Amino acid sequence: MHLDSTSPRARMWWRVLGAVTGGLLLVLSFPPFDVVWVAPPALAVLTFSWHGVSARRGLWLGYLTGVGFLAFHVSWMRVIGDDAWLLLAGVFAVFIALVGAGVAATSRLRIWPLAVPVMWVVSEAIRDRAPLGGFPWGGLAFGQTSTMITPYASLGGAPAVTFAISLVGALLAYAVISRSRPRLVVAALVGVALVVGVGRAIPRPSQGQSEAGPATVVAAVVQGNVPAAGMDAMGERAAVLLNHVRETLTLAADVDAGRTARPDLVIWPENSSDIDPFVDLGAAAVIQKAVDAIGVPVLVGAVVTAPNDPTHIWNTGIVWQPKSSGDPGPGAYYVKQHPVPFGEWIPMRDLLSRVISRLDRIPRDFAAGPDTGVLQVGPARLGDLICFEVAYDELGQAAVRGDGVQGELSGLGARVMAVQTNNATYGRTGQPEQQLAMSRLRAVEHGRSFLIAATSGISAIVLPDGSLAGSIPEFTAGYLVEQIPLRDDLTISDRLGSLPEYLAVGAAVALLVVAGIGRRRQRDVGSGLRTSAEEPVP
Repeated sequence: MHLDSTSPRARMWWRVLGAVTGGLLLVLSFPPFDVVWVAPPALAVLTFSWHGVSARRGLWLGYLTGVGFLAFHVSWMRVIGDDAWLLLAGVFAVFIALVGAGVAATSRLRIWPLAVPVMWVVSEAIRDRAPLGGFPWGGLAFGQTSTMITPYASLGGAPAVTFAISLVGALLAYAVISRSRPRLVVAALVGVALVVGVGRAIPRPSQGQSEAGPATVVAAVVQGNVPAAGMDAMGERAAVLLNHVRETLTLAADVDAGRTARPDLVIWPENSSDIDPFVDLGAAAVIQKAVDAIGVPVLVGAVVTAPNDPTHIWNTGIVWQPKSSGDPGPGAYYVKQHPVPFGEWIPMRDLLSRVISRLDRIPRDFAAGPDTGVLQVGPARLGDLICFEVAYDELGQAAVRGDGVQGELSGLGARVMAVQTNNATYGRTGQPEQQLAMSRLRAVEHGRSFLIAATSGISAIVLPDGSLAGSIPEFTAGYLVEQIPLRDDLTISDRLGSLPEYLAVGAAVALLVVAGIGRRRQRDVGSGLRTSAEEPVP
């Protein structure tokens, strides 16, 4: 059935169907479903639905897409509450609406297939930063973390992957729209083959480098597990801490018995100490016991009271030294720079707490840390990201480049990355799989190994090429020990930083201006023709 042969009302209903169906299909390309091949046809359907309508119609069609996509993709937010889930999906669907409007506005340009990925990149760049610090979840790149498109991350980060996969979708839509012109169809399909072929040809680093230290280290990740899932996962005092102590003692016993290699460093998850070890001497003592047993530094995740400000708390990663180091106990630490709004701090607290009683679960706001998290953990210079921070482009870039690093390591970048996370609240909802996929993309983007420690899973070790060296399933206590490469070279992506996004913004502005000039000229020509037709014949 050709849309051109149907009535305007029927064509619009087909577009609505395409906008919603494309968004729902896009959900399947992301974890936990991982039907990655669905993404190109889904993006083609979306492009086809938005193409050729007014910008206003493109806006609301895009909004339908955004609501359909995000409502399912972030359905794990229902653990917090249906109101929070729907509000999150409804607000951030606006950014996909902007893609629809941009695609519609540039539909008459000859190079419109190039405009489509530009609009996606610009939309995601804004969503990475605003409102309230942004929410990048659902970026197209995070659905392409183990495909032939993935290597583009090393050239331009997540924006390059988004550009590549949305360009493939746009070219497929172009082939359908140009179906009566075989040469254009062939050209579009050749373009698809080139995008995929170039991506596959981009090399992925895998070997360690010794310019700034050892080329490899043996790293361990500990997952102690939690007493329960959901909002009360941390409700049993000291249980999570004792679980991680117990699993570390098991690791130490296995090392002593020769059942596993001795690690050079150990990573515990975010909130692995559910008691402030700077205040509670008992908590500090059991942590020290575990660290002494394994005999190497442990990066401990703990929530602590902010010094000199008891009204705020910090989400920290603390380097805890064993007695054998000569300087036992807590040392250098990182404070999470990007606390999550409504999860770790409450905007407009005085107003909202009157109408949303659940906000009482967060009695004190988390304060943001001032410095980039690069720490010396044993022989490894390690960049630390805490939980959702792995979703934000700029934080990993800063850690690898050494931007914002203070103290003895000032100006030095990370040779390996860690993600300390606590996903127990969202266990078995698909959220842990989505977050692990982000780490796999970041590994390729930065050319670094990633050590993911989660209280309840999914803990994993990811190599610089994005492959999994090992993982621990959800709600299972265990540990991983692997020899991993340490690397010093910066990828092209890390050298460029945010430049690809700035270029996309500039390109989007230029395309929209040219499209606007074209529409104005068409109106002027049409107005002239009508005026001529109305003039009397002498």
